Amino acid sequence: MSVFDAAIVNTELSKPTSIFGLRLWVVIGILLGSLIVIALFLLSLCLTSRRKNRKPRADFASAAVATPPISKEIKEIVPAPAEIQVDIGKMEHRVVFSDRVSSGESRGTAGASETASYSGSGNVGPEVSHLGWGRWYTLRELEAATNGLCEENVIGEGGYGIVYRGVLTDGTKVAVKNLLNNRGQAEKEFKVEVEVIGRVRHKNLVRLLGYCVEGAYRMLVYDFVDNGNLEQWIHGDVGDVSPLTWDIRMNIILGMAKGLAYLHEGLEPKVVHRDIKSGNILLDRQWNAKVSDFGLAKLLGSDSSYVTTRVMGTFGYVAPEYACTGMLNEKSDIYSFGILIMEIITGRNPVDYSRPQGETNLVDWLKTMVGNRRSEEVVDPKIAEPPSSKALKRVLLVALRCVDPDANKRPKMGHIIHMLEAEDSLYRDVSIFFSAFSLSLRVEIMSNGGTLFLQERRTTRDHGSRDKQETAASESGESGSRHHQ
Repeated sequence: MSVFDAAIVNTELSKPTSIFGLRLWVVIGILLGSLIVIALFLLSLCLTSRRKNRKPRADFASAAVATPPISKEIKEIVPAPAEIQVDIGKMEHRVVFSDRVSSGESRGTAGASETASYSGSGNVGPEVSHLGWGRWYTLRELEAATNGLCEENVIGEGGYGIVYRGVLTDGTKVAVKNLLNNRGQAEKEFKVEVEVIGRVRHKNLVRLLGYCVEGAYRMLVYDFVDNGNLEQWIHGDVGDVSPLTWDIRMNIILGMAKGLAYLHEGLEPKVVHRDIKSGNILLDRQWNAKVSDFGLAKLLGSDSSYVTTRVMGTFGYVAPEYACTGMLNEKSDIYSFGILIMEIITGRNPVDYSRPQGETNLVDWLKTMVGNRRSEEVVDPKIAEPPSSKALKRVLLVALRCVDPDANKRPKMGHIIHMLEAEDSLYRDVSIFFSAFSLSLRVEIMSNGGTLFLQERRTTRDHGSRDKQETAASESGESGSRHHQ
């Protein structure tokens, strides 16, 4: 730009304007300054808005650090039964929860302890369940609790998972089950099922604390019960005399029945355990039974069944109709419960190939012994004081009814509890169908001066042969007389 042009520009900028007589360069300066101020004001508003959005998270984090790790339990929000809907299909089922349950309070309360318990870790802390229950543990946290899932911490192992003893950062003792067959299961389906089961609270059920879903891992975290399981106390090396007396065993059976009755009849949707066995019955120091391991459990609506092509359970305990057709309902648990009663009474495994032929299968052997009026011989020899004939036959009746081949004739858990608790109840016309030896028994227990009646009907399959009916009665301890019907 030449000196002449610069002089012209300077002259133009120095001319007064109509705005209060201000020179042009002053007006331009004011406009530029105003634009800068407006830009800074808008930028300030934007930053303030962002800080407000981030403030709750900052407060949440600070509260988490300040909150002492007193308890890792989450405030439980139990939805009303009407808020749970279950759709059962032939090969699938879906559990839908209502959105009416507000999770703001539970997340705010629970999240603090969650973050505090996992502070110092390089990863994001475990998430709070989106349904207001339990904990979603991280794999790193459970590996730390179990010393890297080391073999020394293994306290149980089966075809569906390995159970480890663990200690959380707050000192809580837990049992961590690493599911094997559920690896790769849809994350949403797994979470929904575990969320529902996690709300279960009963003195005869082991409490499920939380779970882990990370990659292909599916893990469950339970309360730790420190007196072993029923399988260890029945089949383990406990000496010539078992600490499980007859009364203790009956109390264990009754406790199991109450826990299962709650799952079957006290919840909606009802829960079918699917893996009732002695290894899944934990015992506390007072010999109270606690049903554990809901890793295979299924949720079913009222009067519904679930059909699957993948039968889950333990060999020897699985109901025949479930094994053959995949049809699952609470009667499948009833069958397994009956097998477990027989195991508790006899001290024998459901299937034992080390025993002589005819004694391999517990159900068939027990039916044969009862049919031959030798029921007193089935009692576990490690029981120091055997039960009375009346008490034995009452519990045998319950066991035999539970393993009825016709699932529809098996009693419900509520009725089983009534039979176990009723000392002098009258049971008439109880038909028990036997699959082996073409044997059909009708067991009739009557309270009549201490006398018990056992009616046996044996049917031959020979053509043209006539049905033979034999009547046997147990002798009264006082009179020694024999009664015939």
